[in-house]
Amino acid sequence: MAAPDAPDGFDESGPESTSGGEVLEAVLAAGVAGRLDRALADALPELSRARLRALMEAGAVTRSGAAVRDVSGRAVPGTYRVAVPPPAAALPEPQDLPLEVLFEDADLIVVNKPAGMAVHPGPGVPDGTLVNALLHHCGASLSGIGGVARPGIVHRLDKETSGVMVAAKTDAAHQGLAALFAAHDIERSYIALVRGAPRPPAGEIRTRIGRSVHDRMKIAVLKTGGREAVTHYRTERTFGPPGAPLAARLACRLETGRTHQIRVHMASLGSPCLGDPVYGSGAPAAAVREALRESGLVRQALHAAVLGLVHPVTGAGLRFESAPPPDMAALEARLSDL
Repeated sequence: MAAPDAPDGFDESGPESTSGGEVLEAVLAAGVAGRLDRALADALPELSRARLRALMEAGAVTRSGAAVRDVSGRAVPGTYRVAVPPPAAALPEPQDLPLEVLFEDADLIVVNKPAGMAVHPGPGVPDGTLVNALLHHCGASLSGIGGVARPGIVHRLDKETSGVMVAAKTDAAHQGLAALFAAHDIERSYIALVRGAPRPPAGEIRTRIGRSVHDRMKIAVLKTGGREAVTHYRTERTFGPPGAPLAARLACRLETGRTHQIRVHMASLGSPCLGDPVYGSGAPAAAVREALRESGLVRQALHAAVLGLVHPVTGAGLRFESAPPPDMAALEARLSDL
């Protein structure tokens, strides 16, 4: 099962995949007491407690071959292995990667991001990202105000979510875009193909979401903590028997933009995105599984279809639309035959 972006530089492929890092061992003797993160920090002074907690959450700390993820758990005697990943490069490198540009001027660039491309380098994704492509395409004009690792980036899409994104090429545009996103003054509409059909067929989902208290590698709806997340959805079409649809196509409009927001909200309604490896618990109907297989879709069926905004420098109104890519289009065509 895939996981959300792993924290603090750990390669989410697992503790053995250090790719040039190192594996440290800490032996906790009988009689050890207190929290595990503190005991490990005492045994491995080269790592801070904060760093150890991040590595634990990422599954990089193991005992007897099993990952130890409970950052507040008690210390237990035994040998612990800590897989420390190699340090990431300080700056992303320009790469000549295919880039579908929908709009570009001196201040902004709008692209249609393909599924499978991460937005910026991170744990386990050192290159091949949208940032690498933008650095090659835009050169020195790309804004660095968002930090050297994410130049020009003010919002992102999950690696396996396709669709429209905007990036800044100047500091003025970056500041203006950041203000628009902070004020939720951006039109963002997604197409989602989901299991079953939500009830009611249209509405607003307003919850708080954040890291799951049961699985720190996932995002979840929370009763307390987290951040407010608001999604407006509308069922555009259902597939299968009218009284008991097997799947549906939704239009989802974001009022806020939290990590995995639409995926988590749809799952909370019992209609997760088809193909979602993290939040798609429960198997779809056999006919839907066959449609997924025939379509070749191997990711969550989610596409950022519309992005509308006021140009942060010129004040012009801009609106961009992108049709779902071939894998989602093929899935919808097969669902239409149900």
